[in-house]
Amino acid sequence: MTATLTPRRDDTEVSSRPARPEPARRPRSIRPLGVGVVGLWLSVIVLLPLAALAVTSVQGGLAGFAAAVSEPGARAALWVTVWVSAVVAVVNAAMGTVVAWVLVRDDFPGKRVVDALIDLPFALPTIVASIVLLSLYGPNSPVGIHLNATQPGLLVALAFVTLPFVVRSVQPVLIEADREVEEAAASLGASNLTTFRRVVLPTLAPAIVSGAGLAFARAIGEYGSVVLIGGNIPKKTQVASQYIQQQVETDQPVNAAAVSVVLLLIAFVTLFVLRALAGRGRAREAGES
Repeated sequence: MTATLTPRRDDTEVSSRPARPEPARRPRSIRPLGVGVVGLWLSVIVLLPLAALAVTSVQGGLAGFAAAVSEPGARAALWVTVWVSAVVAVVNAAMGTVVAWVLVRDDFPGKRVVDALIDLPFALPTIVASIVLLSLYGPNSPVGIHLNATQPGLLVALAFVTLPFVVRSVQPVLIEADREVEEAAASLGASNLTTFRRVVLPTLAPAIVSGAGLAFARAIGEYGSVVLIGGNIPKKTQVASQYIQQQVETDQPVNAAAVSVVLLLIAFVTLFVLRALAGRGRAREAGES
């Protein structure tokens, strides 16, 4: 019999083959650690103070909470706050959109300076704004306009500190807007007003609503910008933040905490609605795509 010999592989042939790459090691998940750090930070900075505020507000029971909130001074301060903040949100929705439009669509000398000034209320202490407004529209107004201790004075002060919210919400949307659709509408004979109302405004509406909602939430808790120009007149120009300070100074912390909780609930509901609307809008866009 003739044996069939199988050729033996040479070691050099084996070694010449490229080695299989080792699978990359997956980094260990830090999710539990990250969640723990975030939870701890939010608890210390947000949850614990809010819990302490809620506990203080109900020290007299729910009846005491209701009595503190329904006092004539508290109701008047809350009404003035919500009313003025709502008007400011509407005014800023219109004027903030106009400002954003000019900054995005127009070129003019000093445009960068104006764009930088929009963010000034975020960096400027709000008490400085109150001092400036008092010197400009106070009893010795150099322009002959006296808004001290009036609700229009509150409107001007709150409009100053909340203007950036609408402008900065609308600007990115305008920058990303498709100009070809507007040009097509103009080529079909649509006027500028019709083009804006039928083409541009539906695109900007979510951003305008979001910015106005943030402006409203910011305005209801404002204190520094209205402390001087507002005059702090009960049932007329006294806002909720000034009423809270008054209750603290007169050693009534439960009343102050109760009104604070109401402001907190108003702000929370506003932000929750904005989140819900934004989520619904993204879902609609995803469905259309």
